[in-house]
Amino acid sequence: MEDSEFARLLHAAQAGDEAAFAELFRWVQPRLLRYLHTVGGRLADDVAAETWLSVVRGLRRFRGDGAGWQSWIFTIARARLVDAQRRADRSPQPVDTERVLRDVPGPSDVSGTVDEMFSTEAALALIGQLPRQQAEVVLLRHVAGLDVAHTARVLGRRPGTVRVTDHRGLRRLAELLAERGATGEDAAGDEAPDETRCNASDAVFG
Repeated sequence: MEDSEFARLLHAAQAGDEAAFAELFRWVQPRLLRYLHTVGGRLADDVAAETWLSVVRGLRRFRGDGAGWQSWIFTIARARLVDAQRRADRSPQPVDTERVLRDVPGPSDVSGTVDEMFSTEAALALIGQLPRQQAEVVLLRHVAGLDVAHTARVLGRRPGTVRVTDHRGLRRLAELLAERGATGEDAAGDEAPDETRCNASDAVFG
């Protein structure tokens, strides 16, 4: 969404235009649900509902551009998810691939074949096998489409930490793909080159 279009919709939504708010909702909701289903399992739908209630309550106070809007919503969603998991007194739920949203993925700033990888149900199931920190960074960067700075803001981490965690998460995904025999080769080691990651994703999603 162009910044000018976002600004127009935000202004209208803050003035009470329900159709404008619906447009902003539809822009973020598919990626929000992918993130929540992958890291929150069965809690995802309730957390998404609580997130949007908070968004509605704080809508008139929001100031920022489209990237800031997405970052704000994912920050709220992550806080609501943590609260819900604490209430449930259990660890993050495994991904339920039957419930992952099947809508067309929203725009992303990721280039190449990795883009396609992160819009599929199978890829979300693989991401769900990553350590929690890696899964969150990979989801926010490549499913939600947030840049490094906004991802760091959502997670409360430094941009450099986000970059390292993202790299490790992508590398681990390549290893998982290789272990499944996607490339017809042995699983990649810790020093697997970037080319191996691309080949692995091509084999599964190309």
